[in-house]
Amino acid sequence: MLPDWINVRCPAPSEGHREAALARQSQLTKPLGALGRLEEVAVQLAALQATDRPGADRAPIILFAGDHGITARGVSAYPSEVTVQMLHNFAGGGAAISVLARTLGCPLELVDAGTLCEEPITGVIVDKPRAGARDFSIAPALTSEEVAFALACGQRAIARQAERKPHLVLLGEMGIGNTTSAAAIAAALLGCAADGIVGGGTGLDGEGRSRKARVIADALVLHGLEVGTPVQTVLATVGGLEIVAMTGAIIAAAQMGIPVLIDGFIVSVAALAAVKLNSSCRPWLIFSHRSAERGHGIVLDALGARSLIDLDLRLGEASGAAAALPLLRLACELHNGMATFAEAAVSGRTS
Repeated sequence: MLPDWINVRCPAPSEGHREAALARQSQLTKPLGALGRLEEVAVQLAALQATDRPGADRAPIILFAGDHGITARGVSAYPSEVTVQMLHNFAGGGAAISVLARTLGCPLELVDAGTLCEEPITGVIVDKPRAGARDFSIAPALTSEEVAFALACGQRAIARQAERKPHLVLLGEMGIGNTTSAAAIAAALLGCAADGIVGGGTGLDGEGRSRKARVIADALVLHGLEVGTPVQTVLATVGGLEIVAMTGAIIAAAQMGIPVLIDGFIVSVAALAAVKLNSSCRPWLIFSHRSAERGHGIVLDALGARSLIDLDLRLGEASGAAAALPLLRLACELHNGMATFAEAAVSGRTS
C-alpha cells in the first residue's frame, strides 16, 4: 500500500504569471525568441514560482545514497563498498558534486537512504529502513513497508529544505549497482527490452553490459514484471532505496510548490516513477541534461522532456543538474534585468 500523501494533487503552475512573463519577454530589447531556451526556462520558473521575478539562487542539492544486492551478479565495474567510501568523500568535500556545490554556493545535504554503512558519518543524515536493497535476481529488492519508508525519506528531505524557501531543488544519487536497478525499473514501466535500455553504468565493457542486460531480463521474467504492473510493485521488486527516496522527494517537492531540477538517467527514472504515481507533479520538473547512459534518452522521451544541455556526462551525483544550474540563473537574470524597449528608448519591431 502506498502512503496516502503520494496521491495528493500538486498545485498547478500560475498561468497568470506565465502570461505576464511571456509579455515581458516580448518587450525586452531583443528579437522575440532570440534567447531561445533561456527565455523558455525563465517563463517556466516564473509560472512555477508564481512571481514576476523568477530566481535560481537558493538551490539546495540533496544527494541520496543506497546500496544494491544485485551487485553480487557482477553488474558493476566497481565493488559495492565504493558506495560508503564515496559517502565519506562527499562529506569530506572531495567529490565532484562537493566541488560543484561549493562553486555554485549551494547547500549540499547528504542522506543515507539505504547504504551498508554501519557507523555514523559526520555530515550525513541517516534515514533508512534497512542496509541495502536485496538481490532482485533471486527475491524482491524491498518490502512494501520499506518502499513506503523510502518514499517518506524523500518527503522528509524536501520538508527540511522547504523551511529555507528554495527557488528550486536539485536531486542526486550514489549507489553502486543503481544503474541496474534504474534500468530494470524503466524496462518494466515502459515495456522496453533490457538490452535496449541498459548502458555501461560506471564503465562496463561490452561483455559486462550484456551480462547486466541478461540479469535484468531474467529478473523481469522471474517476477512477472511488465507494462501495467503497479508502480509500487515495480519499485518494491527491482528498486533501490535511494531511487525510491528520490521518487518521494520529487512528488513532495511538487506538492510543496518547489521546482525540481532533474539530473541524469537514475534521477530521471525516479521522475518517471513519480509521474506515473502522481501525474500532477510533471509540470514541476526541469530536465538538466541528456547523459551518455544508453537508456536516458528513452526515459526522457517517455516523459516528453527536453534537456537543457548535452555534455556526454554519466557521473550522477547531481553533477549534470549542477552544471545546468548557471543557465537557469542566467535565464532569470536576463528576464529580470534586461531593459524593455520603452525603458531603453529603443524602437520596437514594426512588423
